[in-house]
Amino acid sequence: MLCTDCLYHIPKTKFHEEKDNVLNRLFYGITNITYATAFFYFHKASKYRTLIHKLKYKGQKEIGIQLGRMAGTEINGSFFDETNIIIPVPLHISKKRLRGYNQSEMIAKGLSEISGKELRTDILIRQKFTETQTKKNLEERRKNVSSAFKVIKPESLTGKHVLLIDDVVTTGSTLIACADEILKTKNVKVSVLVLGFAEQ
Repeated sequence: MLCTDCLYHIPKTKFHEEKDNVLNRLFYGITNITYATAFFYFHKASKYRTLIHKLKYKGQKEIGIQLGRMAGTEINGSFFDETNIIIPVPLHISKKRLRGYNQSEMIAKGLSEISGKELRTDILIRQKFTETQTKKNLEERRKNVSSAFKVIKPESLTGKHVLLIDDVVTTGSTLIACADEILKTKNVKVSVLVLGFAEQ
């Protein structure tokens, strides 16, 4: 799935080594993200973009599991050791049925295997079907995912430090919408891990 050369040349961000990184600053003044990191930089012409495409649209869910394991190994021993529950950004049930799985859940599964942290997919749900974010500007993206998510078991979050998982972050709109909903529960923290960081 990944040759030795590809593994060696993964353009890692190393964001997990510094709290005040460019991804974390994406959320400043908008929502309260404790830590944020991405495994690698996501460039349009990159071979790693092809990996994400295969994960999302070609049924190759094992790619997500493997990259989740690798990301988990990468952040081990960092700030992220403080997190204690993993929640993937949910897909709407109709989109999940069409795709066959949630790609963010596959990443979270690999991460959970490596870290031993609890993976929960029954707490945060996507209650509203949203159009793809790909061709929308920042304002349109935020409006598109507004009120799209709902916590259905808030008691399961009390006292937890959630590690929110997604595949790629561009503007952060989806992660912000998820974090805002999770943070409605008292005594909870949210940190973020994504595979790819798409620089603006």
